[in-house]
Amino acid sequence: MATAVPPPSRKQILSLFRSFFRSSRLFTDYNIREYRKCRTIDEFRHNKTLTNPSSVPAAFADGNYQLQVAKRQALVYHISRRKSKASWRLSIDWCLFMLLGFYDGLYIESEYCGLG
Repeated sequence: MATAVPPPSRKQILSLFRSFFRSSRLFTDYNIREYRKCRTIDEFRHNKTLTNPSSVPAAFADGNYQLQVAKRQALVYHISRRKSKASWRLSIDWCLFMLLGFYDGLYIESEYCGLG
């Protein structure tokens, strides 16, 4: 018999909402940033009316997944805005650091940092 997943607390839901707004700040383009904010508000308003106890944890899990997608989109958008080869390499290294949670200096060398 599978155990029921407990519903998220109000604090967890508000934290997810604030995280969505913080992730929208990662976009430099005004239109994308405002779209992310409007979509966040619309989705939370839609999910506010959920009554089925099993659908609330599912919606919360989907929200966490969508937050990770938004963060990845911001990273890709950040990379695509770069122009030079050196900045591309720095951006790739920065994204590896952000996505994987570690830094191995894969592309950071003196010639790419402008130090050589």
